[in-house]
Amino acid sequence: MLKGKPFVKWAGGKRQIIDKLKKCVPEEFGTYFEPFVGGGALLFELSPRKAVINDYNEELMNVFECIKDENRFSKMCSELNKHEANHSEEYYYLIRNVDRDKAKYKKMVDYKRAARTIYLNKACFNGLYRVNSKNEFNVPFGKKVKVNTYEGQNLGIIHAYLNLNEIDILNIDFEEAVKDAKKGDFIYFDPPYDSETSTFNSYTEEGFGKEQQVRLARVFKELDERGCYVMLSNHNTTLVNELYKDYNIHVISAKRNINSNGNKRGKVEEVIVTNYITNFSE
Repeated sequence: MLKGKPFVKWAGGKRQIIDKLKKCVPEEFGTYFEPFVGGGALLFELSPRKAVINDYNEELMNVFECIKDENRFSKMCSELNKHEANHSEEYYYLIRNVDRDKAKYKKMVDYKRAARTIYLNKACFNGLYRVNSKNEFNVPFGKKVKVNTYEGQNLGIIHAYLNLNEIDILNIDFEEAVKDAKKGDFIYFDPPYDSETSTFNSYTEEGFGKEQQVRLARVFKELDERGCYVMLSNHNTTLVNELYKDYNIHVISAKRNINSNGNKRGKVEEVIVTNYITNFSE
């Protein structure tokens, strides 16, 4: 079976540790929930027949919605072709600054917004998605002479997957997104990561700080008590180890390239936390 792959580069993307994650996935489960879906690497790898995907990033989930809808999907691809043809540094900033005019931006049709999101992701510095306190995209130009914004076959596979299966697409708080999860369902949490010092988590204007990490751990426990299979990825930090000390913590190494400072990129320790026994080994 042909499987889709992430159509955007997302901070903390899981493609390079996908084999480690798959070792920790339950052999059987009911509905698959991914409340911080991001680029969707594990979603596409597992391709469950029934899933609830969510992200608090409105622009990202709008892209998922447009890929699913045949009419909007076609129009979005046409817009992406225009972006590729017009690509330049001047053009990039012209498209990036569209959201500075809030009234105008709210009136932009969804498929054009979706194309803008993908284009900026492909053309910006390091494929980073970051917004400021006004929820304005503020990543500088990536200095690429040409950009390939999408692979037609991959988006076609994703379009088919979203339509041939029972996939609910949400844009709400992570806790609300899992409220209907029941015994036997599988929830994978891939939140903005914790850090001992500072961390990149500006996917939305609110960010995701220590208090949110604590709230997430409470939701994890509630789902555990409900009889769900729960798995979580995060950095191997003091707080994360304390929050999930009653569960199975698997330490892995991963390579991260999101830091704007090249000297701070490289291998980092992450954890995969599960509330069930796995056959995992590095």
